[in-house]
Amino acid sequence: MESLLRPFAHAATCLLALSWTVGCTQNPFRTAGSQPPPGLPAAPLAVAPSVAVPPPAPSYVDTDPRRLEAGLARSRQESLVMQDEIAALREQLASTSAQLVQARAVGLASPPVSAAAAPPGTMTPVAMQSAMGMLAVTGVEKRLDGGVVRIEIPADKLFESGGANLLPAGTALLTQVSDEIERVFPGHFLGIEGHTDTEPLQNASWGSQHQLSVARASAVFDFLTSRTSLQQGQLFLVAHGPNHPVVSNATAAGRARNRRVELVIYPERSGADSASAGHPAATAAGGG
Repeated sequence: MESLLRPFAHAATCLLALSWTVGCTQNPFRTAGSQPPPGLPAAPLAVAPSVAVPPPAPSYVDTDPRRLEAGLARSRQESLVMQDEIAALREQLASTSAQLVQARAVGLASPPVSAAAAPPGTMTPVAMQSAMGMLAVTGVEKRLDGGVVRIEIPADKLFESGGANLLPAGTALLTQVSDEIERVFPGHFLGIEGHTDTEPLQNASWGSQHQLSVARASAVFDFLTSRTSLQQGQLFLVAHGPNHPVVSNATAAGRARNRRVELVIYPERSGADSASAGHPAATAAGGG
């Protein structure tokens, strides 16, 4: 009998040792705080693996629909502004590339002209830039554009809204600018260019933006020839309408910048006294 029970006792001992080794929490023979049988190592404690909890997804359920619509409209407006600016930059790049090709073609077809062969009184771009720095004018933009100097006067400082009648402050500004032009560039040809934005006209007096730009340039011409020392022989008019913006018309600030009159100073002089002797700009640039 004892020989028959011995295998079963041996099997029970192995099962008990295996349960201590695995550490089964459902072992009926193991109590909390009990130790494994002598000679057997303590079973390691099981540690539950950590699971990363993903962040909650954004929810727009509780967001005010009006705020969402306002944000969407703002994003669309910003996208339109960027598209307009990109289009304007592309147009400027295309125009500059065409001018460069034309200039190269002229340079290849014609021999280079020395400075000594230039017409008397004609200033070089370097001299024009140096003279531009001598213009003491405020409230306007001035820049060198190739070989000419452009003085950009906002139309809002010269005229009433949508009209071509000069304001008192506009006449004062034109007087200041013309005095400086005659001081630094005496006798030089001067172009009067009218520019507008692309907004629909509110004044029924004008059939188009070009007509408005013509009227404004003519008003400046009449004032300069009748109230300043500038002569009719050195002035001419150009009306561009909205064709040549300096910035995008997508914003109110951009449209205000594009509504302007530009006084364009050319390097040539109009009178018989076109020699550069005594010319303040030529003297500053080191000319004879």
